[in-house]
Amino acid sequence: MSPTTPHWIDGARTAGVSTRTGDVFNPATGEVTKQVGLADQADVDLAVGSALKAAASWSESSLTTRTRILFDYRQLLHEHRDELAAIITDEHGKVLDDAAGEVQRGLEVVEFACGIPQLLKGEHSEQVSRGVDAYSVRQPLGVVAGITPFNFPVMVPMWMFPVAIASGNTFVLKPSERDPSASVRLAELFGEAGLPDGVLNVLHGDAFAVNALLDHPDVAAASFVGSTPIARHVYARGTAAGKRVQALGGAKNHMVVLPDADLDVAADAAVSAGYGSAGERCMAISVVVAVGDAADELVAKIAERTAGLTTGPGTDPASQMGPLVTGVHRDKVKSYVDGGEAAGATLVVDGRGHAPEGHENGFWLKPSLFDHVTPDMALYRDEIFGPVLVVVRVPTFEAAVELVNANPYGNGTAVYTGDGLAAREYQRRVHVGMVGINVPIPVPMAYYSFGGWKDSLFGDTHVHGAEGVRFYTRAKAVTARWPRQHGVDLGFPTHG
Repeated sequence: MSPTTPHWIDGARTAGVSTRTGDVFNPATGEVTKQVGLADQADVDLAVGSALKAAASWSESSLTTRTRILFDYRQLLHEHRDELAAIITDEHGKVLDDAAGEVQRGLEVVEFACGIPQLLKGEHSEQVSRGVDAYSVRQPLGVVAGITPFNFPVMVPMWMFPVAIASGNTFVLKPSERDPSASVRLAELFGEAGLPDGVLNVLHGDAFAVNALLDHPDVAAASFVGSTPIARHVYARGTAAGKRVQALGGAKNHMVVLPDADLDVAADAAVSAGYGSAGERCMAISVVVAVGDAADELVAKIAERTAGLTTGPGTDPASQMGPLVTGVHRDKVKSYVDGGEAAGATLVVDGRGHAPEGHENGFWLKPSLFDHVTPDMALYRDEIFGPVLVVVRVPTFEAAVELVNANPYGNGTAVYTGDGLAAREYQRRVHVGMVGINVPIPVPMAYYSFGGWKDSLFGDTHVHGAEGVRFYTRAKAVTARWPRQHGVDLGFPTHG
């Protein structure tokens, strides 16, 4: 019997009520290593009920108490970073140093949340009218939920729950059922840091659990990261139920390379950002836009680097890229490689048919590179979410900007150039939420906010940073007077 990854409800590991389970794989071997419980309505009610019960006392906790717990949590995360990275690699497949980097970026959000007393400061205006003061405060929403994807089982949940909890909310996390164990360990460590029972709950499940959280009357808000079709569904269903929703969707991130760029630097960046974590990143570069006469030399340099990459188990220090997360996903990504040539693209590097010795049953697909891709091809239109990098050739800078702006996604983009004026013009004109100038993966630091435009975001606030604090709180404006007797006055109040 495979072990079952438990839920974390009311400060303890629990098997829950439902008897439904799903398989969790080791992607490097293809073996089922454990099961995960899939919640039913009773499990959802238990998790939300625990959070609701804890919400009253946690919202009244002092900022000093919250900050102390967060600082202790930060220290525990630092001490257990290798353990968390190993859990990620075991269930997701990414190489260990990439997993460690994910843990570090999540830890940075905790460090940001440690500054919550400063972040929750309101405003105060004295004597707005004679004897009247006005001020504002921000207060927590209550119970909030997070629905997170498989590709960052530590970092993306930590974009959400540290900020929400620091702001005085309680949290129900529904992580991906493909790699569920890291979330339970994160919650367990938060409990060791002193977080009261029920403030953070982890509920495993599939679409049923997602919809049940979105429909639940005691959940005030929901945060989501995943594909655009699901983000659109989450936003529509959650807002229809009267909830505040931020739903981050998919991406087709373009890297524009101008003729004056250092092509060796650009090629290194394209390969690193295109194939890191097997391309299973919402900020992966999936389209290189080669401008003018840069194309031939750039493609040759990218091809040389792509062909030389080492694919293998994430636990092997020699591996630069690991397997894909499941066999189903591997087959889907492979189908794009199968159909690319038939569509008229040039397959420069073919990643099919390779498996490390001794791991033949794993979910392997080496990096593939296509040239002469056009916007009408599925290779360009779809978010492939795998190690498939495509090159689109355009004649001018203007054509590059038009191409990027015409794409329905607007998550991240990069421009490689030595011309500061061109870079400034690009970052001003491009319709994308996160822009890198000679930086291939422009994921903002925790004190800025993460989020895209167009079909990459449903809702009006981004994740973490100051926008995260605003999302998880609501403003209250107070006008105060301590009057002497003035008598009855039915006129509309004015200031003077």
